[in-house]
Amino acid sequence: MSAAFRCFVTGTDTEIGKTLISSALIHALVQTGARTAAMKPVAAGATPVKESGVEVWHNDDADQLRQASNVDLPMESTVPYLLRAPAAPHIVAKQEGVTIDLAHIVRTYEKVAAQADAIVVEGVGGFCVPLNDDADTADLARQLGLPVIMVVGLRLGCINHALLTAEAIAARGLTLAGWVANTVDAGMTYAEDNVEALVRRLPAPLLGCVPRLAAPLPSAAADYLDFSSLPGWPGKR
Repeated sequence: MSAAFRCFVTGTDTEIGKTLISSALIHALVQTGARTAAMKPVAAGATPVKESGVEVWHNDDADQLRQASNVDLPMESTVPYLLRAPAAPHIVAKQEGVTIDLAHIVRTYEKVAAQADAIVVEGVGGFCVPLNDDADTADLARQLGLPVIMVVGLRLGCINHALLTAEAIAARGLTLAGWVANTVDAGMTYAEDNVEALVRRLPAPLLGCVPRLAAPLPSAAADYLDFSSLPGWPGKR
């Protein structure tokens, strides 16, 4: 069965909680009974782990997505391009002798989607992070053609970052299906006013506001979110 629910999760910057929100989304999908798969097509930053005496490279974000999902995929399907250094993907890929091929990612996505009722694809960094000399994450999102969920990291400057990201999504002909406000700076002044400003200006529904969590678990974040308005959500008529 092809995936009935599918989305691409992007963010207003790096380190703003994309993986937490993606994992919360996956958790919520699993709770509906949907066979839910996760992908992070490009991940930069990996550490070696001994598994049965063999050294295997792992990325924390990818591992969190895999743990939240209930469709068991090989690592190369979850992360077609696992880069070792935590830096801009196009730079690290060149250093490691890797060429990030969008067509390969799309083919992998199609195989994964055929195994699941739902699939969540998390981008890398912000929406326009370069992946190679000719393409960036926005080009990947456009090739996949998925509705986009935007994670807005609540900190100074987030209004501008969110509006520019929304414009970039629209410029690629993609649909911004919803957005999440995730607290990055717990001491941010006028956080609620910032959220209200974005509610008035963004052409998509606010799916929820996640506070700074003592334990940033997918289930804890999901308690603050409502994904039921998203197109293709399981059980939605």
